[in-house]
This record gives sequence, structure tokens and C-alpha cells, in this order.
Amino acid sequence: MINLFQPQVGAEELAAVAETFEDKWLGHGPRTRAFEAAFAEHIDVPAEHVVFLNSGTSGLFLALESLDLEEGDEVVLPSLSFVAAANAVLSCGARPVFCDVDPRTLNPTVEDIEQALTPRTKAVIVLHYGGSPGDIVRIADRCRERGVTLVEDAACSVASRVDGRAAGTFGDIAMWSFDAMKVLVTGDGGMIYVKDRERAERARRLAYHGLAQSSGFGYAKVSSRWWELDIPEPGRRVIGNDLTAAIGAVQLRRLPEFIRRRQEICALYDQELAGVPGLLLPPALPHGHESTHYFYWVQTAPEIRDGLAGDLLKDGIYTTFRYAPLHKVPAFGSQSAQTLQLPHSDWAADRTLCLPLHPALSDGDVRTVAAAVHKAVENRRTVDAP
Repeated sequence: MINLFQPQVGAEELAAVAETFEDKWLGHGPRTRAFEAAFAEHIDVPAEHVVFLNSGTSGLFLALESLDLEEGDEVVLPSLSFVAAANAVLSCGARPVFCDVDPRTLNPTVEDIEQALTPRTKAVIVLHYGGSPGDIVRIADRCRERGVTLVEDAACSVASRVDGRAAGTFGDIAMWSFDAMKVLVTGDGGMIYVKDRERAERARRLAYHGLAQSSGFGYAKVSSRWWELDIPEPGRRVIGNDLTAAIGAVQLRRLPEFIRRRQEICALYDQELAGVPGLLLPPALPHGHESTHYFYWVQTAPEIRDGLAGDLLKDGIYTTFRYAPLHKVPAFGSQSAQTLQLPHSDWAADRTLCLPLHPALSDGDVRTVAAAVHKAVENRRTVDAP
């Protein structure tokens, strides 16, 4: 099987794990703080503003929780988003309001966001689809003008930039995912960045039971009873640990090589799939934009798409579509497919297919996938192809 995703881990990561074992400390500690500092340098922000977590999903929940949302408050997000974003909104008692996206990039534009804003909007969540920053600069400007908090779901965008500025630093809060299917992996894990210093301090407390000081170990003694608790407000335990941070630190050092190979694979897909009748390839990035190249997607007629996926699976090639439109999920409120019209999201959801993309793919693997796509599209092509 040619996998859709595949983590790139090996001897260096194993050595980092072994060193952590030798230190006899696997929990939250010095390696966690070192990883936070290295990641902060990677995105060019102060280290005290980032917190290593046990998952990117925890970052989304923590981000929404830190906003103190109330019943009746609204949070705007693209319908083509991971389910965790909408779950995080509902968990805070707020209402998710879904907006449309550009049908080719699958990223929302500032116009898409504006159409969903109301006087009740308290926050906007923007996903960088497939690692492409999208219209984040204009969206950030608009949110500032409206006094609306911008949360960047940068789960797929660990190396994405606009004019040299890291995705995740345009808004007020951002999170990244390091699960086993991502570009930088720690098994499970994530990072949250909070721009405001006081909010960042609060996020760190909320991530570890609400404790103002996580323990007496490794800290300056603040009293003769360092074991006593100081909890300004309750939280939960969603912090990362030194074992996964040790893996993350190695992965962060290797990130440039991962991105280079992903760029090469995308360029080869572009070359091998160019000119296939009835097949649309990902649009070119705008000037100044750098992508993490998390997804490579093609679009074809809805009459072909599902059959194309089935044909590829029979050939030992796993594909998928990310992400299913959330505005059609009944659990996410009164906005149903009958009352909410998001034509571009529906168009993309019916036509888009994500192809295998990870550094372990050889050029031969990429050509095999491309040839299988070409053959399947040719066999199934209809006059309704876009």
C-alpha cells in the first residue's frame, strides 16, 4: 500500500528517547521547555508565549476556553475544517457559524469571513488548508478592525510563511498538531502560541490543572511548604512531556529536509498530472507565500471522484478527502444543509481528493500514483468534468 501519510522517524529520534530514559525523567521538564524554546525561535516569538501540549486538539479547546465565551456568542470558521474546531466551540457554550471557502484553495477569503460576521461574533478560527497560508493577512487585518479574536488553526502549517512571517503569528492565538500523521511528529502532541503575555500565562496555567506553579521540583523555592497548591482557577492536564518533546526537538531540526522533499514530490505530481483532461491540480501559491505542503489534492467531476478513489485503492494507493463539510453535521447546531448555503464548500467536497504525500515516497511511487490517476480518470471521464 502506498500510504497517504507516513511519519519520518528513525535513529535520531530513538537516540533522543534513549537519552530521556537514561535521565529517569519522562514527564514535563527540561526537554519540554527546550522544545518550546526551539519552536518559539522557529516561528520568531518569545518562548514564554508557547506551550507544548498533548495534542493539537487540546490547543483548540484551550484557545476557545481562554476567551471566556458565553451562551449566544458566535465563532466563525470554515465548514471545511477538522471536527475538533467545531467541538471546541460547542464545548465553551458558544455557537459555531460556518463560512464558505475558495473552491480551489479550500481556504476562506476575507469576503467569506465577512459574510458570516455578526454583532455576536467573538472569534474567528481559520484553517490553513493543506499548509497553504491563504488569505490570512487580510483576514487578520479585518479581525483587528472588528475587535474579533483570530485563532489560527495551523495544525497543517508548521513551516508555512507569508513574506517570511510564520503562519500562526498573524492572529491572537494559534495551535499546531504533531500527531502521527503530521509533518513534524511526536506521536501525539501539539503547540499553542498566545500573543498576549497575560493570556499566555493563563493558558500555561489552564494546561496544567490551573496551577500557578506546576511543582517544587526544578523551581526556586517560594515557601517552606513548596508542595502547597496555588490554583487561581481550575484547569485540566493537557501538557506535553519530555519523552515526546525529545522526539519533537529532533523532528524540528529535520523539518527543512522534510519540506524540501515534500516540495519535490508536489512538483513531480504537477509534472506527471499536467494536462490530464478533466483533472484540476492545486493552484499556484501567491507571491511571498510558503507552504508546508501537507496535502496534494486534485479535483475532478463528482461523477468521477468516488470511483477514482476506489480504483486507486484497488491499485494499492490510499487516498482521502479532508475535510468533510461541518455545516452538514446535525450536532453542530441549527445551521443545516437545507438552511445554510455554502456552494463553494459543497463544490469542493464533491470533487476533491487528497493524494499520498510524505517524504518516504520515491519518485517511482509518485509516478505510479500519477499513472494510476491518469488511467482511472481516463476510464471514468464524463462530459461533466470541470
